[in-house]
Amino acid sequence: MSTVTISGITRTTERMGGRRGTRMLDRVRGGAAGGVSRTAARVPGAGVSAAAGAATRAPQAVAVVSGATAGPRWTRWIGIGLAGAGIAMVPWLGVLATGLPASYQAANWNAAWVGLDALEALGLFATGTLLRRRDARAALTAAATSALLCVDALFDVLTSAPADRITAIVMAVGAELPVAALCAALAVRTFPRR
Repeated sequence: MSTVTISGITRTTERMGGRRGTRMLDRVRGGAAGGVSRTAARVPGAGVSAAAGAATRAPQAVAVVSGATAGPRWTRWIGIGLAGAGIAMVPWLGVLATGLPASYQAANWNAAWVGLDALEALGLFATGTLLRRRDARAALTAAATSALLCVDALFDVLTSAPADRITAIVMAVGAELPVAALCAALAVRTFPRR
């Protein structure tokens, strides 16, 4: 048996006989009357667990579809779209690798680097502040800061002049990548669990 409470909804799942038999009990807190409770038995092979009329009695109740929490339908389509965009980028990487020049004169070079480092500083400050407050959102800022630091290390090494390459590698290995690893570990450890 497992129990999870999210935003006033307490969900208890208990295993019943058989491979797929699961019974769900949702309790939704609400109003002065105390709350609404419903029990839904999962029908093997049906895939959806819901009691008839539960949506009218408890609009906050969440249906369970094949063991996963079902949210708004649009989240599924956005997920499919984002995954498709990731797959579509694979051929684009080949176009970039073969079509871009090896060197390029960039405008606003200093503004780009100052902007990247300013975002890193903001991410480190926000992560530290949220961690000090024991705020769960620290996982989000830590993950973003880790990604920024990895990008900074990559671009430092790849865009450095041959005379500055050793310095860039030392900065990447000695500072940027270790802090990125620390932020990634913090993101994983501080991410809220169900």
